[in-house]
Amino acid sequence: MKKEYHIAVVGATGSVGAELLRVLERRHFPTAKIRALASGKSAGRKVKFRNEPITVEELRENSFDQIDIAFFSAGGETSRKFVPVAREAGATVIDNSSVFRMDPDVPLVIPEINGQDAKQHRGLIANPNCTTAVALMAIYPLHRAFGVRRVFAASYQAVSGSGARAIDELTQQIKSGERDTASFSPSGSTLPATVYPHPIAFNLLPHVDSFLETGYTKEEMKMQNEARKIMHLPQFCASVTCVRVPVYRAHSVAVSAEFDRTVSVERAREVLAKAPGLELVDEPQNNRYPMPLGVTGKDNCQVGRVRLDCAFENGLSFWVSGDQLLKGAALNAVQIAELL
Repeated sequence: MKKEYHIAVVGATGSVGAELLRVLERRHFPTAKIRALASGKSAGRKVKFRNEPITVEELRENSFDQIDIAFFSAGGETSRKFVPVAREAGATVIDNSSVFRMDPDVPLVIPEINGQDAKQHRGLIANPNCTTAVALMAIYPLHRAFGVRRVFAASYQAVSGSGARAIDELTQQIKSGERDTASFSPSGSTLPATVYPHPIAFNLLPHVDSFLETGYTKEEMKMQNEARKIMHLPQFCASVTCVRVPVYRAHSVAVSAEFDRTVSVERAREVLAKAPGLELVDEPQNNRYPMPLGVTGKDNCQVGRVRLDCAFENGLSFWVSGDQLLKGAALNAVQIAELL
């Protein structure tokens, strides 16, 4: 008989936590019991799983007793404090924060790419950064065909990556802007901004995560560092500019990639069309290409605008989009659990 697991979802009331519950349900993950965990201020709220209400409990030291798998989606501070507690209690942790991703003893896994790494876990597996996950869904199959050397990329990241407060803030700013066009005049916006340093509605922010001394942000360096680990490619280089855009959900990445071997658009499309978890949507003459609206709520990422890169001798340029809350977070985490 198939084993059923006792599951804990840390951050169950957040955007990713709520999506995790939905993914576990629709993928029929063998679940005997769900424990929904969150901060004290969310304790007592109800979440649903299989049409049954579950009362959210406050995250405590004893929250992981008799838990088999613990999904963490409550931020780095929470992971740093409670992941060791969960492991000590005997749970296998799948962590969505960045805290443990670069730890050499912790597998960093995208199942379609390096699922075998999950088998080497010691009670903890890290989920990659959402932008890295979406981009690598297209970069990796091309790497297998042509040998990727380096990429230049720009991300277009939805506010869902910053959580429910950012989604609410975008909504309020849009409503304010529609009521008062002066709110987004060139002379300066009066839209209230608390999640980001500037209004995100009607705007673009070339600023995701904190800045480093190099001028890059932490988010921008994640694609290079995490991709090296996931693809087992220590020489891989990525120069990335991460941009927050007024899109609710789903990230997109414009990629220019240089390869070791001679490339062709025809072969690249053939490779991408067969890649697991990826759909080729590449008919620009018919206005068909990946878009955030087209991938929202979908498990698969999409890739299109495939063309020879005019700046690289062996280069391809392409555009990839994926649901940030699914492949960028909750879906990938559940797929990891399915490997265990």
